[in-house]
This record gives sequence, structure tokens and C-alpha cells, in this order.
Amino acid sequence: MRGKPPAPADNGKARVFQPAKANGERSLSVGSLARERCLEIHRIMVRARLMEERMIGMSKSGEGYFWIGGPGEEAFNAALGLQVKKGCGPGYDYLHLHYRNSATMVALGMPLVDGIRQMNMKFTDPHSAGRNFPGHYADKAWNVIPVSSVIEVQFAMAAGTAHVQKRHGGDGLTIVVGGEAGAAEGDFASCMIWSTRPGKELPVLIIVMNNGWGISTTHCSQHAVKHVIERGKPFGIPGEVVDGNDPVASWFAIEKAMKYCRKERKPYMLEAMVSRLYGHSSSSGAPRADEPDCIGQFEEKLLANGWIDQETIDKIHAEAEAEVEAGVAESGAEPAPKPEDIERYTYADSRVDKIYPGDYTGLPE
Repeated sequence: MRGKPPAPADNGKARVFQPAKANGERSLSVGSLARERCLEIHRIMVRARLMEERMIGMSKSGEGYFWIGGPGEEAFNAALGLQVKKGCGPGYDYLHLHYRNSATMVALGMPLVDGIRQMNMKFTDPHSAGRNFPGHYADKAWNVIPVSSVIEVQFAMAAGTAHVQKRHGGDGLTIVVGGEAGAAEGDFASCMIWSTRPGKELPVLIIVMNNGWGISTTHCSQHAVKHVIERGKPFGIPGEVVDGNDPVASWFAIEKAMKYCRKERKPYMLEAMVSRLYGHSSSSGAPRADEPDCIGQFEEKLLANGWIDQETIDKIHAEAEAEVEAGVAESGAEPAPKPEDIERYTYADSRVDKIYPGDYTGLPE
């Protein structure tokens, strides 16, 4: 039976959205997020959520075979994506994501149709040419390292890109994201060890998304520590627990963590307490769970502050749904990978025209 994730810790550091004042004056206190930014985050959250929910439907209708994603993590992930120093190469941020980071990719600028193409297993899928599960993103232009289905290997890989950045100079940092269950893997310990060697510390922002579950196993039954950031203390890694269902609190926690990593060139750990609204994946049927919904909560706060009205909210949802349905229709008419495509891009010298002579004019090498 599904339960609820652990309640977010009140560490006195998370900043909350400021409601309208009693006299009707609508203003936010110093340190709170601007209205325009809040509305931008809200729109990203809605678009990412509706894409994921449509993909769940695709997994059940036969339009796709398997779904895994991040409904419930949109608040934190949208705030993360908007603060990434986006670009290619060690002067920019490297992203070692996990398969629940769709809202981060949408915030970076990914069209919804590209996420749907991967779900639909189309050759036009820019992340894997239709050969990988949904949520397994890869984008060289944005330093998005290919997402792996192997749990938490990204933590060991993160030390590599951070080492390159340390040698390169500048303020680029490596961002690595995983779940709290995967923190039990050796790769997580490897990341902490290699990023904290005396005199050789690395600019790694270690992010743990804690939804209270490892597939069907509860966090509290497997981890002696209440919060994963406790694991970083013996290594001297500072950290903070944040309510990942609150995009404003998440924004400032991410901002603080990034500033530390960019300036100090050392690791920092963030643990975001989030919901898991549709279970682990389609393998468990993806039923809707009775857990806090970050979108509904944020909309209530926006309404209470007078920054949006219900008509506008309904319009944003309708526009996102139309965008998703257009993406489903567009990707559905596009070509699927061919059997001979399986060896493409596997090795550096495996250009398709060298292996399978024929008319491949215009296709990427």
C-alpha cells in the first residue's frame, strides 16, 4: 500500500512564498521571487506535468511500451533548469540527470514533442533516436550527459566532468541528480570521496530527490539517517533539506547551492523532499497517489496573492494540453528506427554510410 513520503524538515532556511497582505497590498518581502518568474515556473510545471500524464496514457494505450518519469518533482526541477548555466563544454554546467528530470529539460527549453518522440520510440527522438526509455535525455549542446537506467551510476561519473571543470577554470559546475534510494549505492559514496579529496575538491552540486520510496521500499526501513545530507557530513560536504514541492523555497536553495559551488569550487548537497504522484513507473500501473501536488499548491498561493486568476490557470492548462496533443500527432506520423540503425553512433567510426551503403542523404553522421 502506498504511503506518504517523510515530511520536509523545517531547518529554518527554506524561504516561502509570501501571500497577499491583509490590507490588499500585493508585494513580496525581500528575498522572495518576482511575479514574472513565479508565473514562468508555473507554466513550465504545467507543461511538464501534462506531457508526463499523456505519456502514462500512451503506455496504457499501446502508443508506447513503458513509462517512467517525474510527476510530483516539477517544482524543484523547473527551478533547477532555469538556473543552469546552459551551454557546451567545461565552461558551462554539466548535467548528470536521472529519469525524473523532465521538468528540468522543459525549463532548459526542450520542446514537449521531443519528450513524446522518445516515448513513441521514433527515429526523430533527438535524445536516443528512439532506442531508449522515456526520460532518458541526452543533449550535447546543453552538456546533458546521457541518462542511464542503471541506478545512480551518474554520481560516479559526475566527478569526472567536475575534475575537467576544475582544471579548465571558470565557474562551471557539475550537477548530479538521483533518488534517495540510490544513495545506498557505492557510486554515491564514490562521488563524495572523489569530490572532497584535500586540496583537490570538486565543484559538484549533489542533488537527492527524496520521495520516500525506492520502487516499493520505504526510505525509513532502509536508511538509518533521517536525511541523506547526513551522509555528507563526515566528508565535510555542507547541505540543506528543502521542501521540493515549493518552487520558491527550491529556487533559493538551488541559488545558494550553486553560488557556493561556483565560488568555492567544492561540493554541496541538496535534498529535496518531493511527492511521487504516479508510483515508480508503468510497471506498477502508475495509479495516482494521495500525496501533495506541487502544482495545485502553487496555484493556490498564486491565486491567494492575486498574481493569477482561475481563468488564466485554465488557459495555461488548455494550451499545454493542446501542445501535448499536437506533439503526439506529429510524432505518431514520424518514422521509427530501422533494424540496421542499431549500430549507428555506437562507435566513433560507425558512420552509417560506411556500414550500410545506400541513400542516407541528409541524415546526421
